[in-house]
Amino acid sequence: MPQQEIKALVLAAGPGTRLLPHTRQVPKPLFPVAGRPVIDIIIRGLIKQGISAIAVNTHHLHRELENFINSRRYPVPVVTRYEPQMLGTAGAIGNFADFLGDRTPFIVINSDILTDIDIKSAVALHIRNSSAATLILHDCPEFNKVCVDKNGLIRNFSGNPEMGEQCLAFTGIQVVDPVIYDYIPKGANVSSIDIYRAMIKHGLAVRAHVSFGHYWYDLGTPERYFKAVADFLAPEAFKKAFDRKPGSEVSFCQLAGDGSDRRWFRLTDKNKSLVLADHGIQTESTISEFDSYVLLGSHLRKKGLAVPEIHLHDRFSGLVFIKDLGNRLLQTAVRAAPDMAAVEDLYKSAIDKALEISTQGAEGFDPEWCYQEPFYSRKTIVEKEGMYFVRAFLRQWLGMENIPEQNLISEFERIADVIEENKISGFMHRDMQSRNIMVSKGDCYFIDFQGGRLGPIQYDLASLITDPYVDLDQALREKLLAYAEHRLSSKISINKNAFKKGYLYCAVSRNMQALGAYGHLCGVRRKPWFAPYIQPALNNLSALLASAQNPALPCLANTVARARERITG
Repeated sequence: MPQQEIKALVLAAGPGTRLLPHTRQVPKPLFPVAGRPVIDIIIRGLIKQGISAIAVNTHHLHRELENFINSRRYPVPVVTRYEPQMLGTAGAIGNFADFLGDRTPFIVINSDILTDIDIKSAVALHIRNSSAATLILHDCPEFNKVCVDKNGLIRNFSGNPEMGEQCLAFTGIQVVDPVIYDYIPKGANVSSIDIYRAMIKHGLAVRAHVSFGHYWYDLGTPERYFKAVADFLAPEAFKKAFDRKPGSEVSFCQLAGDGSDRRWFRLTDKNKSLVLADHGIQTESTISEFDSYVLLGSHLRKKGLAVPEIHLHDRFSGLVFIKDLGNRLLQTAVRAAPDMAAVEDLYKSAIDKALEISTQGAEGFDPEWCYQEPFYSRKTIVEKEGMYFVRAFLRQWLGMENIPEQNLISEFERIADVIEENKISGFMHRDMQSRNIMVSKGDCYFIDFQGGRLGPIQYDLASLITDPYVDLDQALREKLLAYAEHRLSSKISINKNAFKKGYLYCAVSRNMQALGAYGHLCGVRRKPWFAPYIQPALNNLSALLASAQNPALPCLANTVARARERITG
């Protein structure tokens, strides 16, 4: 940096519209990257490059931003100034004219970029050429709109270059001469780009300084924020997982999703890989799905149970880096099995691991870890399984009318009574089906445990054995149920009649929940690939109702029969 003192203005007043709804609670400059707000990273980066004093304009959620900056002990003066009405990027410059001064150039930088660009070289170029302004540009095809001639002068911002010009992208960093004040209307909301257009029209030199080989990321959208944080955290995650940082740039490959809104990625460096779960930005203070995933996953893993290891997590970004268990689901393994004996062996292995989770997972379990509810309750059975089946499947998906809702509610309450009377309590995964079980090196591992709670052990067994994704034949189901009963009784004392009856009614409730989910996913979420599993789930429910001592649930049995007729035509 030249010997003269250089000041900087960080533009931080914007509402962060592209990051809504998250910026309603947290101003964009306070979005953290690896635990540090981006504005703190920017300010400390400016100080490292020799900036002598820094100004920050504020507007949206200004008190949060001002309180944060005032709480830091920066080694140079950092002042804030609130704009009751936003002044725009050039208006903010004019509003800080008294601070920035009229003798030396100054830096202006956006508050939503993460970069290691060398600003000192741009300042040196600016001073050497006596420019009115110098914009730091780079080649970023997504944003290439600034037209530069062969002499390095900016001609326009249209993205339509004339002969001999090239288009580059503005990095959000600029070196500005005080002459700009002459072009900024006092107190007006005006863009610096409009001011530069006027300066160019009057013959002033607005120059490009082109940067190469640097890191730069605009954090202005959820997707770009995700990528910046993921890039930043990936080396640390690899270090924790493999005791070494990546030797090259980590590659990201998005994996196929399922029913939830979460996104999954495989991160690869040479022959090492991790899986990244993206839960989305977390601005709420209450416990979220992300929190439950991390808390429950850590709890189960500490007990040596069959869940993937969590190597690193970051709450605000919602990112969790976990062990890569490969691509082989239990569903896939069953379909590839050479015979029914192999299928039986796979399921026995899964049942053994499931029962370990059910029994040991309940030890030391803290209900505060749950983002939904800490216990499998009567309300869940009646409203979130029974009535979910009525609303999302019967009404919305099948379009059924004249549904005897009150009679069904009475029977849902009966189901809840029977489950409560016959439950064997333990840790409950609540979605223990073949697409949530990975088979890696011959062992079964359970994923998607964030909905876990305390509840009947029979529920997870019913989810696994009556799973529509695999649709095992009845003889094998009965054999697996007997195996589960035997294995559980070797761990804890159980009433075998209560175990069996609780299982049957849990299976009824579970299959109603599955059908409600399929109706919602196919009809509302537009995920038609779940449709093939509707018929097996409905057949399961029909068979289970016959096993559950019909006519104990005659209205439900009749309604299911009507639904089957409607589907088969």
